Amino acid sequence: MNINRDTLIKTVRETGGRLTKRGLVRELGLSGDQRKDLRILLKELTEDGTFIRTDRRTYRLADSLPDVMVLQVDHIDDQGDLIGHPARWEGNGKPPSIIIKDKKNHPKSKSATSGLGIGDRALFRISKQHDMFYGEIIKTLGEGPRRQLGVIIKGGRGWRVRPVEKGARYDHIPGRGQIEHLALNDQDLVLYELTSARHKGNKIAKIIESLGSANHPRSASIISLYAHNIPTGFSADEIAEAKSHALPTLEGKRQDLRDLPLLTIDPDDAKDFDDAIFAHADDNPKNQGGHIVWVAIADVSAYVRPGSALDKGALKRGNSVYLPDRVEPMLPEELSADLCSLKPNVDRACLAVRMQFNAQGDKIGHKFVRGLMKSHARLTYDEAQSVFNPDEGVKTAKAALPVTDILGDIYAAYQAVKIARERRGPLEIDMPERRVKVDAKGNVSSITVRDRFDAHKLVEEFMIQANVSAAQALDHKKADLIYRIHEPPGMEKIQGLADFLPTMNLKWTMGERVTPKRFNRLIERAREKDLAETISMSVLRTQMQAYYTPKNGGHFGLNLTHYAHFTSPIRRYADLIVHRALIKAYNLGEDGLSDEEATRLKEISEHISDTERRAMAAERDAKDRYIASYLQDQIDAEFSGRIAGVTRAGLFVQLDDTGADGFVPARNLGIERFIFDEKSKSLIGADTGGTYKFGRRVQVRLLEVKPIQGGLIFEMLSQPEKGKRPKHTPRTHYRGRSSTGYKGKGKGNRRR
Repeated sequence: MNINRDTLIKTVRETGGRLTKRGLVRELGLSGDQRKDLRILLKELTEDGTFIRTDRRTYRLADSLPDVMVLQVDHIDDQGDLIGHPARWEGNGKPPSIIIKDKKNHPKSKSATSGLGIGDRALFRISKQHDMFYGEIIKTLGEGPRRQLGVIIKGGRGWRVRPVEKGARYDHIPGRGQIEHLALNDQDLVLYELTSARHKGNKIAKIIESLGSANHPRSASIISLYAHNIPTGFSADEIAEAKSHALPTLEGKRQDLRDLPLLTIDPDDAKDFDDAIFAHADDNPKNQGGHIVWVAIADVSAYVRPGSALDKGALKRGNSVYLPDRVEPMLPEELSADLCSLKPNVDRACLAVRMQFNAQGDKIGHKFVRGLMKSHARLTYDEAQSVFNPDEGVKTAKAALPVTDILGDIYAAYQAVKIARERRGPLEIDMPERRVKVDAKGNVSSITVRDRFDAHKLVEEFMIQANVSAAQALDHKKADLIYRIHEPPGMEKIQGLADFLPTMNLKWTMGERVTPKRFNRLIERAREKDLAETISMSVLRTQMQAYYTPKNGGHFGLNLTHYAHFTSPIRRYADLIVHRALIKAYNLGEDGLSDEEATRLKEISEHISDTERRAMAAERDAKDRYIASYLQDQIDAEFSGRIAGVTRAGLFVQLDDTGADGFVPARNLGIERFIFDEKSKSLIGADTGGTYKFGRRVQVRLLEVKPIQGGLIFEMLSQPEKGKRPKHTPRTHYRGRSSTGYKGKGKGNRRR
């Protein structure tokens, strides 16, 4: 038969790209000069991008995919589907996105993902339906190359890529020609992947993208955002939608609440205000001594509709991320800082709850209202506290009449609710929270401990009660919602606490029911021994991490049976779901929870639990990097602190003034070997029994600062406490360093 371009393309398409050149000869029945024509056509079609020649020497169309291929899970799309890309893409342009079939998001599919997560690789069977590619899992293969952040270093050994991760010990070599091709400079931040190739034992890094100079003052935030995959910026569709919205009118179920003297009370540096409160004595004769408390929350659901560009973007982000120098908001500023922000003296849409409390502070009723409100004043915590307690806070004109009377009523209601809170006995771990202030140039100007007044506790407790009301209301309606769950500590962690406490002359009896009140009593006993901070840290480490789920499981820390997030829809997607659920359950509008959303609540819950964890990690890392930058001019300075962690490798010390965490390597503690004792959370000298114990106050000297990694290396100045030499430990001596006079030099201090 005659061989031509169209015939060859048709054959390759119909055979699914399975044939080599020899296979095509057989399939087409070619002989003689026809084989030469085939060779010429294959070369032309490959060079012009119509065909792709695979590693197996088969030919397939560039706009098609093989029947079976390895995919790497890349992300979760706006519909909640897992999306994969070819692990190795040989075609032109961007690799195609492939929807991974999964029982979780494709109920009719017979395949399962075997717990695939982002970054995992697997072998898939590929199919195409309505111009969309689908992948059905055959076999999991584990994680593929992970994108990492590094800094380009130019030194005596040439160019290197130095990881920014804490604890990273080795540099990598950039791929050949990449420095020149990407015009990279010394100290540039880059995104890279490690390859399987090596050069003289060093791993080769494939540089993906340059992110600017690591020496920029604001690089700490950039590193943290990229390192934890935090989405930044908004699409043109999101911005257009945000700008198109206007304030809703008073129609339908929306009520006029503008006469209620609602107030916002927030930190002095708050950029958005999503909650307002008001309280007064209950005039119902059947509830003498009781109070009415209103909590009004920005009605974000009026603007962010299910399935819209704003909704898809908000779900992708999951929550806002708060870094020392910036906020990466969940919603564009047109909403988060304007239309949804409860600014004073302007009309704003809200979803409000009216709660009724008796004289003992117990909530005896609640009602949800969708309305139009007007904040009567914007107060800071300091300003509110100056009214609650004139000896605290700052006095300003804002705290003058008539706001003073309103605050007085709010405080009276809180005093009653506070009594009920004390009876309930939630977990009370009051650890100092440090605030890193960054100036306009991106440099740290100060690190302070946040004050915690009654004003903070008042707002916090009213928000908790509003969250409880939302969960109870929706549970009563048997409605779909996302709960905020905090499980009790596991027995293994409780056993660890029980083993540790006798070293502090305290006791925890196993077998008794574990409750928040028991932990509170333990902390109070520790306070009598000046050990409150140490024991609080220990108790905190026994706690499970809270998460979102459509199945109720209660909140251990708050000692509540029903809890959901309702009060911050500007910055948390979970709250937006709860708002929509309330709107649907109470018929408050046409923009309630959609049926499609209701079927995906488990998947949405898992996703926003993940985004919350990554946000917390990014916030913590950015703070560590800024603090390290703040301290880099204080090498050899001495600091007081507390041992906040003990491992075989050494001691983690938290400084008193800044809250900075640094590390004292065990090899620098002295000339003897130190042994890790897990029960007492101590390092114990093998020869002398000298002990460094978790929670102990110590003096340290700063030896090394790594601003990019956010790492600090200390020298221990405090001598170990006297103790017993561990049993069954031979007296083994080796060359080491004394714990004084260490100058940070020598083989042990070099990057390896």
